[in-house]
Amino acid sequence: MIKLRVSCFGISIDGFGAGPDQDLKNPLGVGGLNLHKWHIATRTFQNLHGDGSVEGTTGVDDDFEARGFQNIGSWIIGRNMFGPIRGAWPNHDWKGWWGSNPPYHVPVFVLTHHYRPSIEMEGGTTFHFITDGIESALKQAREAAKGKDIRLGGGVATIREYLKVGLVDEMHLAISPILLGTGEHLLKDIDLTKLDYQCVEHVSSPYATHVVIRK
Repeated sequence: MIKLRVSCFGISIDGFGAGPDQDLKNPLGVGGLNLHKWHIATRTFQNLHGDGSVEGTTGVDDDFEARGFQNIGSWIIGRNMFGPIRGAWPNHDWKGWWGSNPPYHVPVFVLTHHYRPSIEMEGGTTFHFITDGIESALKQAREAAKGKDIRLGGGVATIREYLKVGLVDEMHLAISPILLGTGEHLLKDIDLTKLDYQCVEHVSSPYATHVVIRK
């Protein structure tokens, strides 16, 4: 069965998945980058994004980081995860935060209200821009996944949309030992128990507490 999975999603102790005032300088909001120190240090992350100068850490954090990429056939992300531009696309120059070879290497479906043609990138990543809602994006991502799972990459608003209607099959949260105080709260007013979610795994490292929630 194809699963819709949230993996390696960082939140603060007080439940925020992004800081306030997202922009080009602060794509995760002010203070948001601190949510991701645990996985930036891992060997898996460094192999994907590093320049080879840092080997990266192994252990609990790296195990969860690696699991997040296993058996993934497609991704769904919100427009804020693709870039800082809001409203109608002024042009098609912006092609994501990651350069010419993004780390996905599979089809990626970007939720937006504004039409844009698909972009084929290096390494097997193609960005498709979906304007007719989360269920349409899920249907197309499922077809593109070819029997593998779909990773729901965020941001917070996108995950909340899928959670509210119970479409997320599994969610791995990495709770960093920091407080943000404000920003985008992941679970506000969402009753996970009524949606039949339960915690099936939890383990800690010095840098994060990893929790897996599943239907």
